[in-house]
Amino acid sequence: MGFDFIPDSVSKYDNVYDVLKERGFIEQSTDEEKVRALLQNEKVKFYIGFDPTADCLHVGHFMQVIIMMYMQKYGHTPVVLIGGGTGMVGDPSGRSDMRQLMSIETIEHNCNQFKRLFDQFLEFDEEWQYEGNAGVYTPGHENKKPEPGKAIAVNNARWLRPLNYIEFIREIGSCFNVNTMLRAECFKQRMDREGGLTMFELNYMLMQSYDFMVMARDFDVKIQFGGNDQWSNIIGGVDLTRKKTGKEVYGMTFSLLTNSEGQKMGKTQKGALWLDAAKTSPYEFYQYWRNVGDADVEKCLRMLTFLPMDEVKRLASLEDKEINKAKEVLAYEVTKLVHGEAEAAKAQDAARAAFGGGGDLSNLPTVSFEAGRLAGDGMGVVNFIKELGLVPSNREGFMTIEQGGLKLDGEKVSDKKLMVTPDLFKDGKLLVEKGKKKKVVVELV
Repeated sequence: MGFDFIPDSVSKYDNVYDVLKERGFIEQSTDEEKVRALLQNEKVKFYIGFDPTADCLHVGHFMQVIIMMYMQKYGHTPVVLIGGGTGMVGDPSGRSDMRQLMSIETIEHNCNQFKRLFDQFLEFDEEWQYEGNAGVYTPGHENKKPEPGKAIAVNNARWLRPLNYIEFIREIGSCFNVNTMLRAECFKQRMDREGGLTMFELNYMLMQSYDFMVMARDFDVKIQFGGNDQWSNIIGGVDLTRKKTGKEVYGMTFSLLTNSEGQKMGKTQKGALWLDAAKTSPYEFYQYWRNVGDADVEKCLRMLTFLPMDEVKRLASLEDKEINKAKEVLAYEVTKLVHGEAEAAKAQDAARAAFGGGGDLSNLPTVSFEAGRLAGDGMGVVNFIKELGLVPSNREGFMTIEQGGLKLDGEKVSDKKLMVTPDLFKDGKLLVEKGKKKKVVVELV
């Protein structure tokens, strides 16, 4: 577990800063030279915050997880900050609407689910704990030093929920200039929208900055990492920590995972691409990466796999139909990382069966269909594919057949009046394909 994910051959560099730079992660640093020297000369604690806005991590979070895995590989201590406190407000960064408020029970449930997923990718010192503090003025403490090379997890509810608001706003709020805050990109977007920016949301930056200060003061966290949309919040934390503790801490932001058009990746027709097999099946997950645009292959291989850069460049340089080989490698590697080798192999087999003839059909999405409904003359093919949810209307069903977009067991359907009967099914199964992307095995029951 832990370090086994990343092979030693992943990079020729021995400083994780250079490794992250080579993979194209780093966007901005508060002081590039000092951060690089710190990561070369010391083993540091760094943190990334995750607000529990759902009960599962999605692929947008996964970039941050991969960065933590690299840092752990090179001997640094990841601090996973789960936002049981900040989650009660919600980060306005990158949003034009106000986040839905959640109950404490929902937040706690989501926090626990997050931790369970982090356990898949990072090795934790489970005995380490932050033992809290006695309010905004009194430093808190940890119960022990974390074991070298192991990650630690902490929930900011420990220090945010018990706060006295007047104490907090006197001690922390007095360090923030509202004019400067309103120039931050995250607030500008909200101010331009109907309803404007609430005082509630304006407090978010103070809370995230306070997180950094508490962790720097109480257990020596030295760097905060985040997506590019977190820059203003990170700067706030660096400044507050210096003003209140005299400590010099640093911040670094990373590219968000976007495609060649600049849109965030990891969104599917069904919503987010989740890391939990119960929410996004390994087959759907694999197919997402197998179908990325040609222009995005190199970036995804760089950022989401641990293949050495020479291999990334070789795969990304393939052209025309050959690029599909690179996409297969990408899909297999990312699925293996998230769901394990066995599930990745199954997903690859299913995709090859569906898309290339050959491979194992048993791993494709399967739906049951009552044999009795096809008795006698059978069911019209257009009705049949509409029942399966492959087309929304008869009209689109007819058009699909006219355009040559429907296949039954690999054979193109040209007769719009074809009747589907049980004798079309081999061993009670029929592969139905609509276009290149929609494939389902129908099983008679």
